[in-house]
Amino acid sequence: MPRTASSPLPRVREICLSLPETTERLSHGAPSFFIRDKIGFVNYMDNHHEDGRLALWCACPPGMRDGLLKAQPKHYFVPPYVGFRGWIGVRLDRGIDWDDVERVVRDAYLSVAPKKLVLALESS
Repeated sequence: MPRTASSPLPRVREICLSLPETTERLSHGAPSFFIRDKIGFVNYMDNHHEDGRLALWCACPPGMRDGLLKAQPKHYFVPPYVGFRGWIGVRLDRGIDWDDVERVVRDAYLSVAPKKLVLALESS
């Protein structure tokens, strides 16, 4: 059952929508964030198929996922459906530092954004 009290969704929304040309819409029943309304980079998953997790599924730059999984297995996991594409799961229900969440979301964006948007963000 989805959680409602003190949901981190507003904070996740603020982080994702602060990035250039991003939008939010439901995808497969979950709040999801897109670049130019078509390139997905973050999904907000609350107890997906009764897995008991409140988490983000995020695009991930090549080589980053394994390091996060080894360094902090309490906070990171390989998500179903998108894990084969190199995406990473971020547990929001285990006290992860929000600076880490922001960093993973930004990296997710940068890993799939068009070059023009990457250059614009990196120069700001």
